[in-house]
Amino acid sequence: MILSDYEIKLLLKAGVLHIEPLDEDIIRENGLDLRLGREYCVMKETYTVLDPRVTPVKEEFYECGVAEDGIIIPPKRHVLLHTLEYIRLPPFVAALVNLRSTWARTGIYIPATVVDAGFEGQLTIEIIGSSFPVKLYPGERFLHLVLVKMGHPSEKPYSGTYKGQRGVRLPKFFGVNTGGNSGGAPSEKL
Repeated sequence: MILSDYEIKLLLKAGVLHIEPLDEDIIRENGLDLRLGREYCVMKETYTVLDPRVTPVKEEFYECGVAEDGIIIPPKRHVLLHTLEYIRLPPFVAALVNLRSTWARTGIYIPATVVDAGFEGQLTIEIIGSSFPVKLYPGERFLHLVLVKMGHPSEKPYSGTYKGQRGVRLPKFFGVNTGGNSGGAPSEKL
Protein backbone atom coordinates (compact mmCIF):
# COMPACT_ATOMS: atom_id res chain seq x y z
CA MET A 1 0.00 0.00 0.00
CA ILE A 2 1.38 3.41 -0.98
CA LEU A 3 1.25 5.87 1.91
CA SER A 4 -0.65 9.12 1.50
CA ASP A 5 0.45 12.51 2.80
CA TYR A 6 -1.94 12.02 5.74
CA GLU A 7 -0.34 8.68 6.67
CA ILE A 8 3.18 10.08 6.25
CA LYS A 9 2.36 12.92 8.66
CA LEU A 10 0.99 10.39 11.19
CA LEU A 11 4.22 8.34 11.03
CA LEU A 12 6.31 11.49 11.45
CA LYS A 13 4.23 12.64 14.42
CA ALA A 14 4.50 9.19 16.03
CA GLY A 15 8.29 9.34 15.59
CA VAL A 16 8.53 6.07 13.62
CA LEU A 17 9.49 7.89 10.40
CA HIS A 18 12.28 10.44 10.69
CA ILE A 19 13.31 13.14 8.18
CA GLU A 20 15.95 15.79 8.92
CA PRO A 21 15.72 18.58 8.04
CA LEU A 22 11.96 18.37 7.68
CA ASP A 23 10.29 20.97 5.52
CA GLU A 24 6.51 20.48 5.25
CA ASP A 25 6.74 21.37 1.53
CA ILE A 26 8.49 18.07 0.74
CA ILE A 27 5.46 16.04 1.90
CA ARG A 28 3.45 15.37 -1.25
CA GLU A 29 0.18 13.60 -2.07
CA ASN A 30 1.77 10.14 -2.23
CA GLY A 31 5.34 10.52 -1.00
CA LEU A 32 8.22 12.85 -0.30
CA ASP A 33 10.09 15.20 -2.63
CA LEU A 34 13.70 15.01 -1.48
CA ARG A 35 16.15 17.81 -2.16
CA LEU A 36 19.62 17.76 -3.62
CA GLY A 37 22.66 17.92 -1.33
CA ARG A 38 26.00 19.54 -2.18
CA GLU A 39 28.34 16.60 -2.83
CA TYR A 40 28.84 14.90 -6.18
CA CYS A 41 31.07 12.32 -7.82
CA VAL A 42 31.30 12.19 -11.63
CA MET A 43 32.32 8.76 -12.92
CA LYS A 44 35.44 9.03 -15.05
CA GLU A 45 35.84 7.44 -18.46
CA THR A 46 38.78 5.06 -18.05
CA TYR A 47 40.06 1.71 -19.22
CA THR A 48 41.36 0.91 -15.74
CA VAL A 49 39.61 -2.20 -14.47
CA LEU A 50 37.74 -1.73 -11.22
CA ASP A 51 38.44 -4.94 -9.31
CA PRO A 52 36.20 -5.21 -6.23
CA ARG A 53 38.65 -7.68 -4.63
CA VAL A 54 41.44 -5.10 -4.61
CA THR A 55 40.74 -1.84 -2.78
CA PRO A 56 40.60 0.65 -5.66
CA VAL A 57 41.77 4.28 -5.53
CA LYS A 58 38.69 6.48 -5.87
CA GLU A 59 40.51 9.18 -7.87
CA GLU A 60 41.07 6.67 -10.69
CA PHE A 61 37.31 6.25 -11.15
CA TYR A 62 35.59 9.34 -9.73
CA GLU A 63 36.02 13.10 -9.75
CA CYS A 64 34.36 14.24 -6.52
CA GLY A 65 33.63 17.64 -5.07
CA VAL A 66 31.29 19.91 -3.22
CA ALA A 67 29.01 22.15 -5.30
CA GLU A 68 29.08 25.81 -4.43
CA ASP A 69 26.88 27.04 -7.27
CA GLY A 70 25.14 24.00 -8.71
CA ILE A 71 26.17 20.72 -10.25
CA ILE A 72 26.32 20.29 -14.02
CA ILE A 73 25.31 16.83 -15.19
CA PRO A 74 27.41 16.28 -18.35
CA PRO A 75 25.76 14.62 -21.37
CA LYS A 76 25.56 10.81 -21.16
CA ARG A 77 27.74 10.71 -18.02
CA HIS A 78 27.00 9.00 -14.72
CA VAL A 79 27.03 11.18 -11.60
CA LEU A 80 26.48 10.24 -7.96
CA LEU A 81 24.54 12.78 -5.91
CA HIS A 82 22.93 12.70 -2.49
CA THR A 83 19.84 13.98 -0.78
CA LEU A 84 19.86 16.87 1.64
CA GLU A 85 17.43 14.97 3.83
CA TYR A 86 18.58 12.29 6.25
CA ILE A 87 15.80 9.71 6.56
CA ARG A 88 15.04 6.79 8.86
CA LEU A 89 12.44 4.30 7.65
CA PRO A 90 10.61 2.00 10.07
CA PRO A 91 10.89 -1.78 9.55
CA PHE A 92 7.45 -1.89 7.91
CA VAL A 93 8.06 0.79 5.24
CA ALA A 94 10.19 0.49 2.08
CA ALA A 95 10.53 3.23 -0.54
CA LEU A 96 10.69 3.53 -4.32
CA VAL A 97 12.88 6.32 -5.71
CA ASN A 98 11.81 8.24 -8.80
CA LEU A 99 13.15 11.33 -10.48
CA ARG A 100 10.68 14.21 -10.30
CA SER A 101 8.95 14.53 -13.68
CA THR A 102 10.26 18.07 -14.24
CA TRP A 103 13.81 16.70 -14.25
CA ALA A 104 12.90 13.57 -16.24
CA ARG A 105 11.62 15.90 -18.98
CA THR A 106 15.16 17.28 -19.34
CA GLY A 107 16.36 13.81 -20.34
CA ILE A 108 18.32 12.98 -17.19
CA TYR A 109 17.57 9.56 -15.80
CA ILE A 110 17.98 7.45 -12.65
CA PRO A 111 18.08 3.65 -12.54
CA ALA A 112 15.33 1.82 -10.64
CA THR A 113 16.15 2.24 -6.95
CA VAL A 114 14.55 0.76 -3.82
CA VAL A 115 15.25 1.93 -0.27
CA ASP A 116 15.06 -1.02 2.11
CA ALA A 117 12.83 -1.09 5.17
CA GLY A 118 14.81 0.11 8.18
CA PHE A 119 17.29 2.15 6.11
CA GLU A 120 18.73 5.24 7.75
CA GLY A 121 20.86 7.95 6.11
CA GLN A 122 21.06 10.37 3.23
CA LEU A 123 20.40 8.65 -0.08
CA THR A 124 23.18 8.36 -2.66
CA ILE A 125 21.61 8.28 -6.11
CA GLU A 126 23.00 7.80 -9.61
CA ILE A 127 21.97 10.29 -12.30
CA ILE A 128 22.60 9.53 -15.98
CA GLY A 129 23.08 12.62 -18.14
CA SER A 130 20.83 13.79 -20.94
CA SER A 131 21.83 14.67 -24.52
CA PHE A 132 22.86 18.11 -23.23
CA PRO A 133 24.31 19.43 -19.95
CA VAL A 134 21.75 20.02 -17.17
CA LYS A 135 22.49 22.12 -14.10
CA LEU A 136 21.03 21.11 -10.74
CA TYR A 137 21.16 23.29 -7.64
CA PRO A 138 21.58 22.19 -4.02
CA GLY A 139 18.28 22.51 -2.19
CA GLU A 140 16.15 21.83 -5.32
CA ARG A 141 13.51 19.14 -5.01
CA PHE A 142 14.78 16.48 -7.43
CA LEU A 143 13.68 13.02 -6.20
CA HIS A 144 10.23 11.69 -5.40
CA LEU A 145 10.24 8.98 -2.74
CA VAL A 146 7.13 6.78 -2.74
CA LEU A 147 6.69 5.16 0.68
CA VAL A 148 5.20 1.67 0.62
CA LYS A 149 3.76 -0.01 3.72
CA MET A 150 4.69 -3.68 3.80
CA GLY A 151 2.19 -6.36 4.81
CA HIS A 152 4.38 -7.29 7.80
CA PRO A 153 7.47 -5.63 9.29
CA SER A 154 10.75 -6.92 7.93
CA GLU A 155 12.33 -9.64 10.05
CA LYS A 156 15.73 -8.26 9.07
CA PRO A 157 15.49 -4.47 8.61
CA TYR A 158 18.41 -2.93 6.73
CA SER A 159 21.62 -2.89 8.74
CA GLY A 160 24.25 -2.90 5.98
CA THR A 161 27.33 -0.89 5.11
CA TYR A 162 25.45 2.21 3.98
CA LYS A 163 23.36 2.63 7.14
CA GLY A 164 23.89 6.11 8.59
CA GLN A 165 25.62 7.43 5.47
CA ARG A 166 25.93 11.14 4.86
CA GLY A 167 26.95 12.74 1.59
CA VAL A 168 27.84 10.74 -1.50
CA ARG A 169 28.92 7.24 -0.51
CA LEU A 170 30.97 5.21 -3.00
CA PRO A 171 30.63 1.41 -3.31
CA LYS A 172 31.70 -0.44 -0.17
CA PHE A 173 34.80 -1.99 -1.77
CA PHE A 174 36.39 1.49 -1.78
CA GLY A 175 36.84 0.98 1.99
CA VAL A 176 36.50 4.17 4.01
CA ASN A 177 36.72 6.38 0.93
CA THR A 178 33.57 8.36 0.33
CA GLY A 179 32.50 11.15 -1.95
CA GLY A 180 33.07 14.89 -1.90
CA ASN A 181 34.18 15.51 1.68
CA SER A 182 35.20 12.19 3.23
CA GLY A 183 32.05 11.06 4.96
CA GLY A 184 29.57 13.74 4.20
CA ALA A 185 28.56 16.85 6.00
CA PRO A 186 25.80 16.91 8.55
CA SER A 187 22.39 17.79 7.21
CA GLU A 188 21.90 21.50 6.84
CA LYS A 189 19.21 23.79 5.57
CA LEU A 190 20.18 25.48 2.35
